[in-house]
Amino acid sequence: MTQSMLWNNEKEIQFFIEALRNFASPEQLFYRLEQGYFAYVPKNVRGEGQTLQSRNSLIGKFTEKWTRDLFAPIANRLGLYAINGVICNEIGLSKRSSADLAFCTTEAVEQRPENIKLIFEIKMSIVSNYKMTDDSVISFVGDYKTHKGNPSLLRSDSMLKAIGKAINIRVSGVGSTRIPIIVLGNSPITDSYLHKVDFLNTAGVIQGFWSLNPRPTTSAHVRQTPGLGFRTIENIETLAELTSELVQRELNYFSSMISKTKLGEFIRLASQESTDEDRAEKFLQLINEGGRQL
Repeated sequence: MTQSMLWNNEKEIQFFIEALRNFASPEQLFYRLEQGYFAYVPKNVRGEGQTLQSRNSLIGKFTEKWTRDLFAPIANRLGLYAINGVICNEIGLSKRSSADLAFCTTEAVEQRPENIKLIFEIKMSIVSNYKMTDDSVISFVGDYKTHKGNPSLLRSDSMLKAIGKAINIRVSGVGSTRIPIIVLGNSPITDSYLHKVDFLNTAGVIQGFWSLNPRPTTSAHVRQTPGLGFRTIENIETLAELTSELVQRELNYFSSMISKTKLGEFIRLASQESTDEDRAEKFLQLINEGGRQL
C-alpha cells in the first residue's frame, strides 16, 4: 500500500476522462476561456473563480465512490462495511442529508444508531488546475495557488456545512454520542480555521478533519494543526491506523452548561461507583439527565 493510492493529480485527470467519456460535456466540467478549456480560471486571467455548479455533483459522486473503495479494505479488516449514503433518522441522517460514508455492522443503507461505528462527511473536489485541448487531452496547469477557485476544505461554505451537519448529528439524540465523525477533504485548510478545527476536536463535536491529498502543492501550506484537529494523511498505513483507533476506542460525546454546584454533585455521585468504567458511565448519565432538566 503506497502513497499513490491517496488523492493526487492523476486521480483528478481520471475524473475528467471518465466524465467526458460517459456522461458530461466539456462545458459542464471546464471554464471556456479564450485560451481554451480550464478547470479553474487562472489567476492571471480575467473571469470568475468559483467552482462550476454543474461539476459539483459529478465530482461529489466520483469522490464518494473513490473514498468508499479506499476505506472498504480498512472496514473489512475491522469486520465492518463501508457504505455510501447511510440513512438513520434517529441521529439526523435523512434521505436528503445522509452520511456520505459510514462504517456499519450490517450491509444496508438504512441503519440503526448502534450499528454505525464511524461517519465520514466528504468535502472533496478538483484541487489543481487543468487544461483540455481540442483533442480532449487533459494536462496539469498548476496547483491550487495558481487559480481563482477555493477547492475542498479551503472553501468556507464547505467547512461550515460540514460543521453544521456534525452538530446536527450530535444534538439529534443519545444514539449519536458514541459515533466518531470525520470530515474528509483533499486540500489544506485556511489559517482562519486553524484554532476552530482544534476546538471542535477537543470539544468532541468532530474527531478530525483529514486531507487525503499528501501533496496538494510543493509550496508552504498547512499540513496539520497544533491540536491535530486537521491533519494531512501521508500514506495508507497511517490512514488505516487512525481509522482503526477511532472505531476500536470507546468514545463518548457529552456537552452541557451547568453550574459548578451541580457539576460537583455529579462528580461526587459518580465517584461512588466501583470501577473507572462505571464511574464514567454514571457521570455521563448524570450529565445527560442534568442537561435535559435545564
